[in-house]
Amino acid sequence: MLSRTLRSGAALTELGFGAAQLGNLYRPTGDDEARAAVDAAWAAGIRYFDTAPHYGLGLSERRLGEALRDRPRDEFVLSTKVGRLLVPSGSPEGTMDDGGFAVPATLRREWDLSRDGIRRSVDESLERLGLDRIDIAYLHDPDDHGSQAHAEAIPALIELRDEGVVGAIGAGMNQSAMPTEFVRRHDVDLIMLAGRYTLLEQGALDDLLPLALERGVGIVAAAVYNSGLLSKPRPAADATYDYGPAPADVLARANAIADVCEEFGLSLPDAAVAFPLRHPAVVSVVVGMRTADQVASTADRYRAEIPEEFWRALSRRGLVRDA
Repeated sequence: MLSRTLRSGAALTELGFGAAQLGNLYRPTGDDEARAAVDAAWAAGIRYFDTAPHYGLGLSERRLGEALRDRPRDEFVLSTKVGRLLVPSGSPEGTMDDGGFAVPATLRREWDLSRDGIRRSVDESLERLGLDRIDIAYLHDPDDHGSQAHAEAIPALIELRDEGVVGAIGAGMNQSAMPTEFVRRHDVDLIMLAGRYTLLEQGALDDLLPLALERGVGIVAAAVYNSGLLSKPRPAADATYDYGPAPADVLARANAIADVCEEFGLSLPDAAVAFPLRHPAVVSVVVGMRTADQVASTADRYRAEIPEEFWRALSRRGLVRDA
């Protein structure tokens, strides 16, 4: 599998393993199933793995760390996220998490973007992972905390990078405007952009991507299926988009793209995985994977051969803005 190198020197495989499902996203995942998914990813050549404390109240970090612990440490890149600490919840026994993960609510997420909070988050992630270092630390979804993110959190991450505690730093968000300001105002290495540069929408071409390219900041494209809308060859009538029902115009656009895919004998998910990697600022596409079978199918999508004429056809019909 091909890799692309950050200015920090870390080489990310073009396909990355998103580990939210290892934290029981939406439904339980067994320990053996989670381990088999990571093993399959390794066998497929994937060497970039992304997790977060938010995913299953630490469960994803624990499972991913255990699955990678015996792998040669210099052969993979690991990212996790900061900004929300996990603290005792005080919830009655049997209460389940209300953050989208099927785990007991013995802990709760507490926002802390202070310097001490960022450093504590990294320390606690290292403990859960059981690994010797974190290669990339992202500030996680600070949408409602912009002032503190600029004033404290990003400088704290830069300090940790300068100390060698983490290898590279950035932010992971579902919007492009605030990450653009991080790139403009701070010395960040990369941005994980979820859902805003995909086969379906390319709004980040107006702000983040040109600036990232100019500054040498890598972009990791996540949520490339736009919450499932592009995950099947033909979108279902009740498909979701941005974690809710897909609007009629969005569904029509996805179907129009699927029409072109069928004309070229391609599948919509194949094109969805391939599209972000066409931009020179994008260093990896991270896809959430729960099982070994999902890993195998995603790796097949990554390896699909897509002719240049297909992209030109989409552009001519006004279905994509191709950079």
